[in-house]
Formats: sequence, C-alpha cells, structure tokens
Amino acid sequence: MSTIASDAPLLTIEDLSIRYGRVQALEHVSLDVRTGEVVALIGANGAGKSTALRSISRIVPVQRGRIAFAARDITGARPSDVVRLGIAQVPEGRRMLARQTVLDNLLLGAYTRSDTAAIQADVEQQFARFPRLAERRRQLAGTLSGGEQQMLAIARALMSRPRLLLLDEPSLGLAPLIVRSIFEIIRSLHTAGVTILLVEQNARLALQIADRAYVLEAGRLTISGPSAELLNDERVRRAYLG
Repeated sequence: MSTIASDAPLLTIEDLSIRYGRVQALEHVSLDVRTGEVVALIGANGAGKSTALRSISRIVPVQRGRIAFAARDITGARPSDVVRLGIAQVPEGRRMLARQTVLDNLLLGAYTRSDTAAIQADVEQQFARFPRLAERRRQLAGTLSGGEQQMLAIARALMSRPRLLLLDEPSLGLAPLIVRSIFEIIRSLHTAGVTILLVEQNARLALQIADRAYVLEAGRLTISGPSAELLNDERVRRAYLG
C-alpha cells in the first residue's frame, strides 16, 4: 500500500447532509482524502455511498455541510468547474456513449482541455495502459464487454488528468476474473500516485486495496480507520466480510 500520502487533506467533507424528498440520504458525514491515498467507502446497498460521490462531483444539492478540494470550498460549484479543478468520476454503470467509438469516448473525457498535442499523447498513454482498448479504438463503445466498458470508463476519467479519481462500484455486474483485472488496474493507478476515493460493495476487495476506509450505514459514518484494522474489526467482518 502507498505511503506517499501528504498530511494536508486534498478533499475534506465536513458535516455533510443530503436529503432526497423525505429520505435522508446522508447525515452529518465528515471524511477526508489525502494526496496519494486510496480511501474506500464501504456499506450495504442504499447506505448513501454513491450519493457521497455525487455530492463531491456537485451533481446533487447539499442540504448542509461543506466540501473542500485543495483548500477551496466547492460546496456551491458547478459540475464542470469541479472537473476543471481536478476531480473526475467513474460513475456506477459506466455510462458510455454507446454509439460513439472508444476513441471518441476517450476524447470526451478531455472536454475541459484545449492542449491538443497533450490530449493526443494522453490518448496513447491510455491505450498503452489498456491494450484491449487500443485494439478496439474504432469500435462502438456499446459493443464492448462489461469489463472493457469499465476499463474505458476509467481511461475516460483519466483523460481529464484528475488530481482525485472517484470510482463508483467498479466491480458491479462483472465476472470475478474481470473484477480481479479491474482491481489490478486500480492497484497500478495507486502505485502511480493517483489519489482515489473508492465506493465498492465488495468490502473485502476494497479493504485489501485501500489505505484507509470509512463504513457508511443508513447515511451515517459508523466506523473508520486503516484498512488493515477494518479487515480485522469484528463488526466489519460480521456485517460485510462474511
């Protein structure tokens, strides 16, 4: 696991509450992510994990609380501003442009950039990282397998050169062999120094790859600490590790 994390948090969430109508999705949530870390957010379906990521990307309105990125308050920022500041999200379900090619989807990830030569260099870097995508660069994204679409979703997010990568359920709907492959990619990004906030229902996999973790239950944080400690925490083992 990485030991290059900085002391000052890159992302700070303070006392965050979010409501969907009568449903309290998040309540008084506070967490942080430091540069170079992989931090996991684990919990059952409906615990509020994806809502937390969507709040950071500024896709859902904040009822109360504060979100800061690189010491800048982004609570009221627009989603496009958040991308420009250096946050990219790989959404649950991948959300490809199915009728566009692999290459077009990658270029879409760089929509906030104008440095054409550097964008092209980054496309080639992603093809080097994901050889399967290189083989399919002219193929329509909708015809890719689930695992290939997940690779494309990660590569597309990396095209914005993010300082923070938000991964929402990267193992969802994938065969176990493909899940292992996707988590090896996440491990290699971690080694390369990419800062990641990972939402994942497979708690064991998430804790094995992360530096620290938070447990979210019914919209509230209940447990947090180094991943190695949570792997051995009896409450976590009973509820999430089987």
